[in-house]
Amino acid sequence: MEQILCISDLCKRYPSFELRNVSFSVEKGSIMGFIGRNGAGKTTTLKSIMNLVHPHSGMIRFFGMKLADNEQEIKQRIGYAAGGINYYHRRRISEIIRVTRTFYSNWDDGACRHYLDSFSLEPEKRLAELSEGMKVKFNLTLALSHHAEFLILDEPTSGLDPVSREELLEVFLDLASQGVSILFSTHITSDLEKCADAITYMRKGEIIASRRREDFTERYRLAAVSGELTPVQRGLAQGIRRSREGQTALILREQEDKARQAGLTDITAADLETIMVHLEGGTL
Repeated sequence: MEQILCISDLCKRYPSFELRNVSFSVEKGSIMGFIGRNGAGKTTTLKSIMNLVHPHSGMIRFFGMKLADNEQEIKQRIGYAAGGINYYHRRRISEIIRVTRTFYSNWDDGACRHYLDSFSLEPEKRLAELSEGMKVKFNLTLALSHHAEFLILDEPTSGLDPVSREELLEVFLDLASQGVSILFSTHITSDLEKCADAITYMRKGEIIASRRREDFTERYRLAAVSGELTPVQRGLAQGIRRSREGQTALILREQEDKARQAGLTDITAADLETIMVHLEGGTL
């Protein structure tokens, strides 16, 4: 399939943190969830993709074009929304829209009105009057109002109630069915279970895995024991967590037979949250 975004060997160094050889791609019409714990480097990666921070090395291509050589054209075709963006709090929504629309040649007032209505945003309200969840919806309205072909979203469902999150995920699925590609970071892994086609998992500035969601989850199994794991059982574990009943170990599906031979008989499928929590927990 056509690749909308292709990142190769992206590196960014700070005194206490580093992105190391980050590589992954997003296909046309797909929804990719970008996961990892706080401080893993997700926001730095997204800002590098948008050229809001300047990486030290690596290649970023949108629609087959190098970002470094075609930034203005590319940014007409993508939308970006991030939590924590603050406009002038005393400004009205309508004023912010009036300024923002001047930056996009394909701004669509009809689409803007549609999303204002869908998200129950009143144009004459001032930004300071909006809840954090409504601010997220407003950021998305701006990103969706110029028919972006690719959306890059940093924690788009943060601060939203469950009903609003569900509505937003339905918007994502509808956009993807129209050929729009979406890359979004989130800590709410249940959202990804509902809508993501692919998962990219980052840990400590490195990409641990980037593959289709089903392939990612099918790679692992969860084993539970009452009491402590034996040394052999611990040796098979990719990650270990304590539970009320004893301990749980994340194992590779390909090692399920060995795990059963080692006495791990209570083995079940693992969801995204369980996988991430165990991988981050380590085996100590």
